Amino acid sequence: MPSPKLADKLAAQRATMSEELRLAYENSVAEMLAIGAGTTALGLGDRFPDIVLPNAEGDLIAIADLLALGPVVVTFFRGIWCPYCRLMLDALVVALPEIEAAGARLVGVTPETGGLALTTKRNHGAAFEVLCDVDCGLGLDCGVVFRTPASYRALLLKHGRDLAPRHGNESWFMPLPSVFVLDRSGIVRWRFFTTDFSEQAEPDDIIAALRALGR
Repeated sequence: MPSPKLADKLAAQRATMSEELRLAYENSVAEMLAIGAGTTALGLGDRFPDIVLPNAEGDLIAIADLLALGPVVVTFFRGIWCPYCRLMLDALVVALPEIEAAGARLVGVTPETGGLALTTKRNHGAAFEVLCDVDCGLGLDCGVVFRTPASYRALLLKHGRDLAPRHGNESWFMPLPSVFVLDRSGIVRWRFFTTDFSEQAEPDDIIAALRALGR
């Protein structure tokens, strides 16, 4: 029997939402759509920003250095506290051998700092780079970051999810679920983007995009 798709696991997680959380979440998504969150996100043919970020272990990693080794998959996620992000990371860990077989490097990008990125790697057994997007600089350059709506922020605080100490700043910026497949020149050849945090890119689609680069 085939393993469940990531979408099925995400749907099962959505079904566990309380009514309060579901309403706040839906209002947040509607507000993001109303303000045009993500309308400036990088598109196909755009060049990915050349930036240097600290990884989970504290080393500085340049996107250009990764591209020198081959195509790169960059996935933005909210952090270790997000159940949908955890499911996505688990799915990518399983898919990593196929991603690497396609000649690519996988990079996760999170706004969490203070050692949380390393905790994320260890919890998921992730053998790929996890970069700390300090002050969401890369996410802002990519057009995939927005300021958390007040209603959703209040709900997160109510449930002990204060993003300020997690991010090391008071901005309450948050990345939307997004994935960019870059060719060796740093050009976006495939992307996934949504304002709904309960949706994530299927690893099979990422792998298919990587294989298409060689055609």
